Amino acid sequence: MPFPSSISGFKSNPLIVSLLFLIAAGLFSSGCKSEPEAIGSSFTDTFDGPCLRNYWHDTIGRYAVIDGKLNINGAYNHPLWLKYALPVEVTIEFDARSLTKDGDIKVELFGDGRSFAFNRGAYVASGYVLCMGGWGNTKTFIARQAEHAQNLLVTTAVKVTTGKIHHNKIESFMEGSHLIINWFIDGKLALSMRDKNPLYGRKNRWFGFSNWSSDVWFDNLMITPRAKKP
Repeated sequence: MPFPSSISGFKSNPLIVSLLFLIAAGLFSSGCKSEPEAIGSSFTDTFDGPCLRNYWHDTIGRYAVIDGKLNINGAYNHPLWLKYALPVEVTIEFDARSLTKDGDIKVELFGDGRSFAFNRGAYVASGYVLCMGGWGNTKTFIARQAEHAQNLLVTTAVKVTTGKIHHNKIESFMEGSHLIINWFIDGKLALSMRDKNPLYGRKNRWFGFSNWSSDVWFDNLMITPRAKKP
């Protein structure tokens, strides 16, 4: 096809006009980023489909939906990120079961939605790590990014029972300028964190499932924004 020698040549060729329009649209949109889609009144996933829905971002390629449940065996701190952004005041509930004695049921709250560990090395999370039965099922903790730090919020009274379905409920809300995270396991308050420098922000609004080397099954995820105070 000969190259048009005038503007009128461009106008008379719909293929070239369409191509120029796409290029211009791409240049225009590259200068500003759209807001990520946020959770509205509520979000649920019971993992009943044949595979992961496209609103999940799998950072290792090992998460699978099997018999109506989400399974991960050896994520090595590669979260499965939900692509929908969370509000800062939110309630998250899910069921979790570990089939290995080392427990290690883990989620990440208010992460960046994309980070993961490299080569099974040390992982400094982008958000808050909530781990039930970590370090060989010896402790349950909430970590502010670094789960190997000395100042973890820890309890040794709560551990994973192999094969048992543990119901988890996480509440997040603000008290003044402080972020409060309450973590209930099987109906009892396991840990409560108060952070005077909340990680939540434009780049920290996502939730993810994770673990290290255990065989963990998740189900019945429900995320509900907390009602705004009048």
